[in-house]
Amino acid sequence: MEISKTSLRRGKPSYFFSILGVASLLILIGILGWFVINGSKLEQYFRGNVQVQVYLRGNAPQADIDSLVSYIKSKPYASTVEHVTKEMARDKFLKDGNEDWNKVLDYNPLPASIDFKLKSEFVNKDTLNSVTADLSQNIIVSEVRYPDEVVSNLNTVVRKIGWVLLGAVTLLGILVLILIDNTIKLAMFSNRFLIKTMQMVGATQWFISKPFDKKAVVNGLVSALIAIAVVLVFIIGVENWLPEIKALRDYALLAVLFFSLIIIGIVITFISTHRSVIKYLKMKLDDLY
Repeated sequence: MEISKTSLRRGKPSYFFSILGVASLLILIGILGWFVINGSKLEQYFRGNVQVQVYLRGNAPQADIDSLVSYIKSKPYASTVEHVTKEMARDKFLKDGNEDWNKVLDYNPLPASIDFKLKSEFVNKDTLNSVTADLSQNIIVSEVRYPDEVVSNLNTVVRKIGWVLLGAVTLLGILVLILIDNTIKLAMFSNRFLIKTMQMVGATQWFISKPFDKKAVVNGLVSALIAIAVVLVFIIGVENWLPEIKALRDYALLAVLFFSLIIIGIVITFISTHRSVIKYLKMKLDDLY
């Protein structure tokens, strides 16, 4: 009994550093996960704000305009559709800080248009080329415009960011598994004589591993809770620094992220601890020194 108490007391400092090490790695995962979530939300935001402008001929009948508006609204790619008259176009032009042309022109040179935003899943070159070709066939349409460079650059940037994040997640995942496993092994090293002593007095493998497995679950949970608290402080700090990011906050995805941290912390800590116990049970007494 005296040996057991001594071994347990020696194991406590290792558990502290084990919890600290696992929490540090979970913090990195949490912050990276938050960047992934925000990156996805930002992509959807930018894609959902790509606007197509269908310019109308000056003599277009109102009935034909209404028919075209209804046609665009019926299409799966359109999210918001607005008929912008020549007067509305002029008001927008002036609101953007441009000077009025009354001193130069006695008519409104801006064309009427039908403006609509695309749903995020339709923002790609092939779809936009198809939409442009389709709408250009209408006799009241003079031109169809969309931010071509923005769409091209957006898709390119998204692909690059996707590959970078995938590489970062993969690399971090491997490092996490290796480092957490080694951290737990170090924590269990100080308990190797206790484990062997219990085996020598006739305790079963299940009886020996049970308290360590329970301790591993608790340690994993504590590590995850510490990581969640730090990640929350990080998120709040960034949102206070950049208030615009608050609009991207997704409580459901954050809940999934934090729940994943808890599962990761508990599962990896449990598996590493159980493996270490089994390892020392299989070792000979002389090999423990």
